[in-house]
Amino acid sequence: MASGSTAFVCRSCLDYSGGAQGRWVSVAELRIAVLDDYQQIARGCADWSSIPDAETVFYSDHLIDEDALVNRLAEFDVLVVMRERTPLSRALLSRLPRIRLVVTTATRNASIDVPAASDLGIVVCGTRHVQPATAELTWGLIIGLLRRIPAEDRLIREGGWQAHVGGDLSGSTLGVLGLGRLGSRIARVGLAFEMDVIAWSENLTDERAAAAGAVRVSKDDLFRRADVLTIHTLLSGRTRSLVGASELALMKPTSVLVNTSRGPIIDEAALLEALREGRIAGAALDVFDQEPLPADHELRRSHNTVLTPHIGYVTQNSYATYYQDAVEDIRAFLDGAPLRMITGSQVRP
Repeated sequence: MASGSTAFVCRSCLDYSGGAQGRWVSVAELRIAVLDDYQQIARGCADWSSIPDAETVFYSDHLIDEDALVNRLAEFDVLVVMRERTPLSRALLSRLPRIRLVVTTATRNASIDVPAASDLGIVVCGTRHVQPATAELTWGLIIGLLRRIPAEDRLIREGGWQAHVGGDLSGSTLGVLGLGRLGSRIARVGLAFEMDVIAWSENLTDERAAAAGAVRVSKDDLFRRADVLTIHTLLSGRTRSLVGASELALMKPTSVLVNTSRGPIIDEAALLEALREGRIAGAALDVFDQEPLPADHELRRSHNTVLTPHIGYVTQNSYATYYQDAVEDIRAFLDGAPLRMITGSQVRP
């Protein structure tokens, strides 16, 4: 489970908001923990041996209990974390005084308390992000849900044949909630499927919508008119529970909801009620309030859903980019010139 050599001399330990805090001149060993490596793929995605004089340990399990995390991570100097898998709160970070660098995959991670890290002298860096992967999965979920592909697959393996009637994309209306770079990519594919594309986000203009081939509508009209409503906005205080009972009540009983952004953007209780009562035709979800999704969660028993375990970004190209950049981030930090620093929700190049 571990690789690397035995001795480590950190070239500089800097306060990246200003001056120097001193130097680590003689440290026995740099220890790096790579967390939540579910598929046990991180080791092969990058040359971890290129980090001088370091031991790297890869963990494929997921710990929730804070005491268990402290026991595991107390002797590490660097943490490499995957998106929002393991939250790094102020309380947890304050109990890990040896940590000096956290590298998160992608350009932001809402589950890291970045101000707390700064207060504790911990540098947080990010990596590049491969956007097409999530867009591609979104369309896989849409088609899988409308054509009932998972259900038909199960049926044929059980000896059955043709139990469902699918829906059509051509001629239907695609509603895009959040028309940024990812939402715009989704919109362009919708046009290729000969769908009418409408969009809403708080600051969306007619011009920006038109540039993506969409028509800007009001939020209520987005929910009323969409046959397929797909969410592509960031999770924030403003967007938490953005899709609640009142929004779901506006949707047609034949429409479906797709979420590959973040679970808490949808009021989960309201969605479950809408699915139970058949007030919408179904939902395709790659993200959830709690991840991994609890084994006894009601969504696991829902028959009008297609569920995937937060794999929008889980591709060979994405992982290679993430972990190669993570190695680069660690080397740059050791050289006193950190890359892709995250301050608040922004990444400094």
